[in-house]
Amino acid sequence: MESYSATADSVSPTGGTGENADGHAAPKLNDGPPAIVTAEMVYPFILVTTLFALWGFANDVTNPMVKSFQQIFQLKAWQGNLVQFAFYGGYATMAIPAALVIRKISFKAGIIIGLTLYAIGALLFIPASISQMYWLFLGCFYIITFGLAFLETSANPYILSMGDIRTATRRLNLAQAFNPMGSLAGMFVAAVLVLPNLEVNEFRKEHIDAHPEYKEQGLSAGEIGENVSLAMKSMATNQPEAYAELRSHDLGVIRVPYVAIAIVVLAVLATFLVSKMPHTGHTEEPIELSHTLANLATFKYIGGVIAQGVYVGAQIMCWTNIIEYGMSVVGIDAASAQWYNIGGMVLFLASRFVWTYVLGFVRPGLLLAVLAMGGIVFSLGTVLLPAHVGIISLVCISSCMAAMFPTIYGIALDGLTVDDAKLGSAGLIFAIVGGALMPPLQGLVIDWASKEWGDPTLAVRASFLLPAACFVFVAIYGFLVNQSKEPVAV
Repeated sequence: MESYSATADSVSPTGGTGENADGHAAPKLNDGPPAIVTAEMVYPFILVTTLFALWGFANDVTNPMVKSFQQIFQLKAWQGNLVQFAFYGGYATMAIPAALVIRKISFKAGIIIGLTLYAIGALLFIPASISQMYWLFLGCFYIITFGLAFLETSANPYILSMGDIRTATRRLNLAQAFNPMGSLAGMFVAAVLVLPNLEVNEFRKEHIDAHPEYKEQGLSAGEIGENVSLAMKSMATNQPEAYAELRSHDLGVIRVPYVAIAIVVLAVLATFLVSKMPHTGHTEEPIELSHTLANLATFKYIGGVIAQGVYVGAQIMCWTNIIEYGMSVVGIDAASAQWYNIGGMVLFLASRFVWTYVLGFVRPGLLLAVLAMGGIVFSLGTVLLPAHVGIISLVCISSCMAAMFPTIYGIALDGLTVDDAKLGSAGLIFAIVGGALMPPLQGLVIDWASKEWGDPTLAVRASFLLPAACFVFVAIYGFLVNQSKEPVAV
């Protein structure tokens, strides 16, 4: 089977010259160490890499909105986590259709479609905030990720194809390193411009300050939070006009970052429309589905899809519910908890560059397994350690997660042709559905355990056993891939 490569068809894995579909000679591989990005690919590489930051912003400005919507609309934990169900459910719905479309057109066309859908979904926050209907916000998130599915299904294999096969995984890790920069921007916007300006958080602070007896009675942070929720429900019943005004104000605040990012997305869309991009994968040949499925029917690929799903589930649980942990276990407000999220993302970003360098010396499967073991240890620390130490342990999980997505992605697609990789990429993007399914499950655990045990603090702690279980599977996959004799491009 031909290796997945930078040309429209293939480059010989031994370094010889192949031919493109148009009959022209494919570029020869250098005898020396191959460049991660060649000079002629620098501009398209940079332009495509901006997309990683764009979907990072959407991901991480949205995570703190789970708790915000839960408070504004007075929802249970699992209902608040439906934000993530809608957000990551969009990936699951659109990943495979996006791959089929991209296979028949081009990576650039797929990117243009994705940016268009992204902007539409973000702009729909305007009518959603005016209507004040929770389900409309869920619809906005769903449409945004239709666009993100096109972007990720296009950009990830596009980056892999922009150079030597031997540096494919390292090139993707380099591009993915800019994803947390967008994530940091989203987190910063949430921490500085959104959460401190939500009146629901001011209501919480004023209620706690007015009831010093909570601390005198030794109530846990979770129990205090329940009392705040009861007070908010009482306000909705006895002061409906004041509650409606509060909700209108807060939904208007939440709308702002999404409208702003829509403008940025439209600017990037205009740039792609006028830019000439390399043609590294379009085909007129019909899809041979049975042949492609046969090529994908390997442990490396199928195991990679499952590993990607549980990894993304673990990531979204940790980053979404760090605010819940801060409020219910540590006893801090949402804005303060969001700064721990930002700390985790800074660590994630720094670690991404470190692990990309380490991949030059360590097999991807081994690195993946070791990082997953670290994720298990820190997840258990979140459950068992004292509150302030536990939230630091939760932050440290981000370092272990930093290289997981691109490393699993590169391992799973290694050795595939461009066309097979396009459909294979869809399966890996579909696996992001783990981020849709796992957070509501964690919310259900929190709701159930709070009711059964009578202590929301203990319930939130216990819910982080779910990410630990996810990392167990990722570690097993990494170890098994590492033991295989088949080489993996780094």
